[in-house]
Amino acid sequence: MGLISEVLMLPFAPVRGSAWVIGEVLREAERIYYDPATVRAELARLEERLEAGEITEDEFDRMEDELLDRLEIAMRQGAGTSDGTTR
Repeated sequence: MGLISEVLMLPFAPVRGSAWVIGEVLREAERIYYDPATVRAELARLEERLEAGEITEDEFDRMEDELLDRLEIAMRQGAGTSDGTTR
């Protein structure tokens, strides 16, 4: 049955391959997005923008909260205590 199902599903191989590639790209994007080093670098750039007067204190606070949430998620995932959800 395995050989027959593989032959019958052969026309769908490009779709299955595309789905796999999309899944891999998504996993890599999430890894980079939640990478603690990336988040810390973004926090540093955010502080530089505040000091340069490019953003207001309110904008800084909002963006900093978002980055700190990402960092918290990254630290939980790294510790293996993540509940498996992503934002």
